[in-house]
This record gives sequence, C-alpha cells and structure tokens, in this order.
Amino acid sequence: MCTNRRVVLALLGLTLSSYAQLSNHPDSQIPRTKDGKANLTAPAPRLNGKPDLTGVWEAERTPSGEYQRVLGPGFEALQVDSQDVTKQMINVFWGLKPEEEPVRPEAVTIMKERAHQSPPTAKCLPASIPMSTFVYFFKLVQAPREIVMLAGTGDPPRQIYTDGRKLPNNPDPTWVGYSVGKWEGDALVVETTGFNHESWLDAFGHPRSESMHITERFHRRDFGHMDLEMNFEDPKYYTRPFSVKTVLNLLTDTDLPEFVCGENEKDRVHLEK
Repeated sequence: MCTNRRVVLALLGLTLSSYAQLSNHPDSQIPRTKDGKANLTAPAPRLNGKPDLTGVWEAERTPSGEYQRVLGPGFEALQVDSQDVTKQMINVFWGLKPEEEPVRPEAVTIMKERAHQSPPTAKCLPASIPMSTFVYFFKLVQAPREIVMLAGTGDPPRQIYTDGRKLPNNPDPTWVGYSVGKWEGDALVVETTGFNHESWLDAFGHPRSESMHITERFHRRDFGHMDLEMNFEDPKYYTRPFSVKTVLNLLTDTDLPEFVCGENEKDRVHLEK
C-alpha cells in the first residue's frame, strides 16, 4: 500500500511553509485562575443566547505511540512533525483494517493511483474538508447571521450561513463547498455540499465525489473544549455513511498566523522523485 510514502508525501505537502512562533497577546476576555492561567473549564461564552464558537481551535493531537502501533515503528524514521497533524488526517478510517473500510471498487482504483502521487496541497492547492480541520489549527469567527472558518492551511475562507437559508440544489463545485448551519440546542449542525472531486479526504488518498455531503456537529461544552463529529455521505465511492469524532482544544492568547504556501518553498520539486 506504500503507507509510508503516502504519509510522508502528504505531510510534506501540508508543511511546505512553516509557521513562525505563535503570537502571544493576553486576551482580557478570557476567564483566568488565580495564578493567571486561562480557565479552560469555565462556562462557554454565549452570543445571542447560543454558545459563541469564536476562537482559534486545534484538533486533539494523536500520541506518538498510537502512530507507531498502527503504522509501525518506521513512522518515527520519517522525521516529520506528527504534532502538526492528527490520525484522522492520515486516515479517516483510522484503526480499521483495509477490508473493513466501506469503499467501493471505484475508490480503491483512485487510491492506488494516488499512492504514487503527491496530494493537492503539494501544489499549493487547498487541503479542504476534513484535512483542514486536522492540520495545524483554524479560527472561527461567529457573527449573528454567519460563521467564518479560517483554516491554518491557507484554504479559502469557509462561510457557514446561519440565517435560515437552505442548501442550494445545484451549487457550483468548489474546494470548500457551500455550508449552512442551524442550532439544535447548544450544538451547531453544519451541512456542506457542492464540493469538487479534486481534494483528498486524507493522506491515504480516500476520494470524494461531487455528491459528497458532510454534516458537522460542533458542541462547545466549556470555555476551552469543543466536541466535533463529522458525518460523510458519498454513495459514489462509499457503501455507507461513516463518521469521525474528535475534540477541539482552544488556543488562548494567540491568533491565526499568515500562511503563504509558495513563499520560499523548496520541497515541491523533490516530491515526485
């Protein structure tokens, strides 16, 4: 399956530009303990009666031992910074045996072709969903009628409309799709369609078609933690819907740094060799 090659190509493609040290600007709106540290278990802030999801968020990182257990001890020899990514970025079916994955033969064919290719990110194209959630970190900005998601991978901004509109019937295919959200109690449920077929779901090259429908459920349970469940439906490539769950952790006193993929980039020319 060329597992190590797939992983290293994807990681290199997603780290063509390195981040400088994160800024450190104390935020007066953050609740703090007596020693001045952010109180991440304080109640979640609210906006117009709903949890305010605004902030810089990072998907919970995977312990190095978990990578070695599933990918083998050779993963450590790849010398990549595994703390930039999560297990879901490497494989959305993490922990399943290949024969247990609900993939159709058409998807298997595409994955075999991609085993010898670098991902779109190696060409400075968007990581898209769900990769952009599981690499680096991202920022949510909540307004009364929409929520904007800014990805640390430099993807186009996602606009999640919460003004009551429905998903369009025939949206133009794009990298990040068309998103609408609604509140179910304190959980924000986001539906996205209108994807193009260019993006990879993960480093293993699982494909998506233009019929992909992704439903995300965000629940900010306290100030510093948010549960996220992502449900994927794509009958062209998968025999059944499947889900991915993770915990998002708030990064306090900082902001999203600039990411310019092609700036001083020297790796891409070597990726196909």
